[in-house]
Amino acid sequence: MIIYIHGFGGSGLGLKASLFRAHFGRKILAPSLAYQPVLAIDTLTQIINSILPYKKPSLIGSSLGGFYALYLANKFELKCALINPALNPQKSLGKITRAVSYYDGSGFDWTSLHLKELEQFEVKNPNEKNCLLLLQKKDEVLDFNEAIKKLPKSKTILEEGGSHSFEGIERHFDTIWNFFNETEQKDNLC
Repeated sequence: MIIYIHGFGGSGLGLKASLFRAHFGRKILAPSLAYQPVLAIDTLTQIINSILPYKKPSLIGSSLGGFYALYLANKFELKCALINPALNPQKSLGKITRAVSYYDGSGFDWTSLHLKELEQFEVKNPNEKNCLLLLQKKDEVLDFNEAIKKLPKSKTILEEGGSHSFEGIERHFDTIWNFFNETEQKDNLC
């Protein structure tokens, strides 16, 4: 089972979530999460805890969803694929006070309380062997170098061009699937 975690202002019905759902079908969940970090993490934790008795899920996180995915992957010892992740969201979201939901265009307030909530989910010592980074250099929102600096030993796909939404993500579906299905034994041999 894969859980797709959308980015800031996104939803489980966004374009990337729809592409993943079309490809992976019943093997993927793409929940729409609250914009408040504590509520988003609580929802994801409940979903993970409901799956864990049966199997270990894998996580795909885009932008702020990558920040959440890294935290949850470390907490539950799961594999994660991080797509142009916002690994320092206090910085990237620090100047926003009013934001728009990409789902319906409605607005919401983004406050210093939300930034403070993010601090409790920062991962100081990530388990890099469980991380796959997918980065595009022309990300107009985030500096790809921050992700490389935070996760220098993770498996990384770094592409020229692109955008924050990661153009052509569907080209990497098989790579993501294969990464999630590598066994621990194979990981230890590399």
